[in-house]
Amino acid sequence: MSALQPLPQDAWDAWTPDQLAKRLARFTGDWYVVGGWALDLWHGAQTRAHEDLEFAVLADHEQPCRQALKDLTFFTAHDGTLADLPLTAPLPADIWQQWGADMNAGLWRVDMMVDRGTPDLWIYKRDPALTMPRTDAIRQTPCGIRYLAPHLALLFKAKYARDKDNADFQTALPRLTRAETADLMLWLDRFHPQHPWITALQNR
Repeated sequence: MSALQPLPQDAWDAWTPDQLAKRLARFTGDWYVVGGWALDLWHGAQTRAHEDLEFAVLADHEQPCRQALKDLTFFTAHDGTLADLPLTAPLPADIWQQWGADMNAGLWRVDMMVDRGTPDLWIYKRDPALTMPRTDAIRQTPCGIRYLAPHLALLFKAKYARDKDNADFQTALPRLTRAETADLMLWLDRFHPQHPWITALQNR
């Protein structure tokens, strides 16, 4: 049987975090929103348009999560290439990301990241030497939607610093606590020396 072909990469009409939470209401695994939507959940309001919806799930919970979202077809995303991943197939060790497609609608709905930490420990996927208790790394809205802490979301965004990332940083900057500011400065100095956000953090 030939592999399913992915949709065009720009065919996005992403769900909102609320829509995803409703679909995962019976899923008992650990999942949380990341990326730009994580920052907006922290703000308590949507600050800009989002072309996708990124969320993370623990590696051990990845297959049950796909089962919970069985109306979607998942494709691995690696080095710019999308490939079909059958529901019963184990997750390859070098895969950290999957896109979920609503094949009937011809649209991508979610971008699922694999979290290879433990139930108690969050691990930065770009350098496993950076860890913290999961209770510190993940927060929760009053409605119960979990999301990545803002300074961690910004650390991920700092690598590319696209226009939307810079806008997210400027919007978040006044609301970061002293501890979050100090941590983010430390991480940027470690992983992205001379990053322009360091000066902005120093001048708060």
